[in-house]
Amino acid sequence: MHPIAHAKTRPDHPAIIMAGSGEQMTYGELEANANRFAQLLRSRGFGPEDAFALLLENRIEYYTLIWGSQRAGTMLVPISTRLTAPEISYILKDSEAKLLITSPKFADVLEGIRAECPDLPVLMMDTEGEESFAEALAAQPSDPIDDQQAGLVMLYSSGTTGRPKGVRPAPPEDPDPQAVIPLMGLAVMGAQMPSDGSMVYLSPAPLYHAAPIAWSSIVHRLGGTVVMMERFDPETALAAIEKYKVTDSQWVPTHFVRMLKLPEEIRTKYDLSSHQRALHAAAPCPVPIKKQMIEWWGPIVNEYYAGSEGTGMTMVHAADWLEHPGTVGKAIYGTLHVCGPDGEELPTGQDGLIYFENEILPTYHNDPDKTAEAMHPKGWFTIGDIGHVDEDGYLYLTDRKSHMIISGGVNIYPQEVENLLVSHDKVMDAAVIGAPCPDLGEKVVAVVQPVDMADAGDDFEQELRDYLAPNLARIKMPKMFDFRPELPREANGKLYKRELRDEYAAKAQESA
Repeated sequence: MHPIAHAKTRPDHPAIIMAGSGEQMTYGELEANANRFAQLLRSRGFGPEDAFALLLENRIEYYTLIWGSQRAGTMLVPISTRLTAPEISYILKDSEAKLLITSPKFADVLEGIRAECPDLPVLMMDTEGEESFAEALAAQPSDPIDDQQAGLVMLYSSGTTGRPKGVRPAPPEDPDPQAVIPLMGLAVMGAQMPSDGSMVYLSPAPLYHAAPIAWSSIVHRLGGTVVMMERFDPETALAAIEKYKVTDSQWVPTHFVRMLKLPEEIRTKYDLSSHQRALHAAAPCPVPIKKQMIEWWGPIVNEYYAGSEGTGMTMVHAADWLEHPGTVGKAIYGTLHVCGPDGEELPTGQDGLIYFENEILPTYHNDPDKTAEAMHPKGWFTIGDIGHVDEDGYLYLTDRKSHMIISGGVNIYPQEVENLLVSHDKVMDAAVIGAPCPDLGEKVVAVVQPVDMADAGDDFEQELRDYLAPNLARIKMPKMFDFRPELPREANGKLYKRELRDEYAAKAQESA
């Protein structure tokens, strides 16, 4: 199953619908556009694994680029639209990109990129002239190139804990672009997605992230329709489910929190009866939030755990999760191992570093030290998460190793405190970090986004302390609360804790 096949059998079936504008692209149109883009890449000298980069908002042409690359065997490098010109330029140089495709929305950073990368060719959406993407594409034939082969996607980390790093995937075992890939089996057998082309899949997150680009591509392989939101908004998401009769969707816990904070009259306004499967991942979901979502949507809220590195995956369906609250499931791809600092496997219930054993292993581009750091002596791979397995084989995530706070010699994982905070009715978002402290080494700081900033103040801080106290050890209680109207969070739910830690470290340095 592949868009190439669907274009032959169902050319008029919608492959993509933009949720806001209603703009559509059929499988027949996607086929022609993807072929033109593959021709364009070849005309510019692109061969297998040559890289090109995308700095784009969610727009319908994104899939032309994805599927064109998947015929040309090239390396597609999606770039976060949140990054600065120096960060983007670093990725362009590190990936050795031979072309940047962008749009006028990023004119503010493009000047800096051109200065840093003066010899890099640029193609622009929504413009005319020699840099016009539309004109360059239209000049190419819609026939398939003669040497079609599967392409690759190299995703860069969001830089939440340091400089972005490229996750270079292992080359596909079968270069045929229509060959079956592992995620297809996981989607059908694990996530129970339909393979008959009936799926209507809502994608609310930016396509430059791993999950949206991977799962929506699987929807196209299965012949379904991707409904792509231009940007996430909680009520607009509910409206899209009703309007397009969405059957499947992909979320992160932050989306759930935003939707649950909507007024009751908004939450119950839309008909969600078509909705059959709601996947979520990217971060541990607070147990109370997950329970509320299952109560609202029914037992369709299923969870998985994986990483951009693609070495393993766990999954749990709602019914099993209710019997094992907080789990991210059992391994369905790769073999799971939980190890201590000495590399030895830990017994049931003990927290340790999570590894996956798999024959297919990625590398970190231009960073052999980082690759070596992620490898267990036995050849297993970790993405740096801490967790444990229960007696039934279900995995539970504790936090990222890099997020751990050491205060007074005690290891504190912020996720526990954050999960409690966002469960409070008046809290929209929360980040817990370690800030420099002369007495404790690090002190616990809670940076909180209230639902209403008018609540911010000493009384609300005390209310939150009282709320946390029954469920939180004294050493884990935040020493300081900081209220802000917004947190530095990626649209895929990942928090830029590095920015907050750097800010508090700078303040500590100034006051020293």
